[in-house]
This record gives sequence, C-alpha cells and structure tokens, in this order.
Amino acid sequence: QVQLVESGGGLVQPGGSLRLSCAASGSIFSINIMRWYRQAPGKERELVADITDGGSTNYADSVKGRFTISRDNAKNTVYLQMYSLKPEDTAVYLCNADLKRYYNDYLKNYWGKGTLVTVSS
Repeated sequence: QVQLVESGGGLVQPGGSLRLSCAASGSIFSINIMRWYRQAPGKERELVADITDGGSTNYADSVKGRFTISRDNAKNTVYLQMYSLKPEDTAVYLCNADLKRYYNDYLKNYWGKGTLVTVSS
C-alpha cells in the first residue's frame, strides 16, 4: 500500500509564505516525477509544479518566481516553498507521483488527499 500525505497548509496573509510537504510511504522501489496540483473552489485542478528524480523542474506561469519545488529522494518527500502568496493562490494543494512499488513494476500514478491553503487578510 502506497500513501502520499501532504502537510503544511493553513491560513496566511497576502504576501506571506508557506512550505508544503508531501511524504510518500509504503512499498516503494523508485519515484519518477513528483507533482503539486491545486484545486480552488469551482475551478479545475491545475498543475502547479513538478520535479523529476534528477531534479529538473517545471512551473505554472502563475507561480513562476514565487514558488519553488524540491525533493529529498532519500525521504521520498517533495516540498513546495511558496512566497508572496496571493488570495488567488487559495486552494487545496494535492501531491501526485509516478512510482514503482518493486523492481519490475509498471509506473503507476498516486494522489494524496490534499492540504488546504487559504490566503486572506
């Protein structure tokens, strides 16, 4: 059984910062790409950022220069450091990963349950 568990969400004022974490646990052989998505009320889920096992990153235009994704492969954990937060960043942030549970497994996609980030004064 593989689980992705997010943490670090909360209420923050505009201009503030938060750091999200997502830890993958269970039977894991390797993790390929790890991603952060977000979904605001009434809006479609959108990809915020992703990072490969080699450290290559990709960001949505709306967060470039404000958010930084990183990962600790030894801990099977991905982070999202968020600066200069805006009210429009308010959403549930969900972790996503492509991983293998054992050596000759196929890559499978897993989701966490999300952590709520609210940006408001």
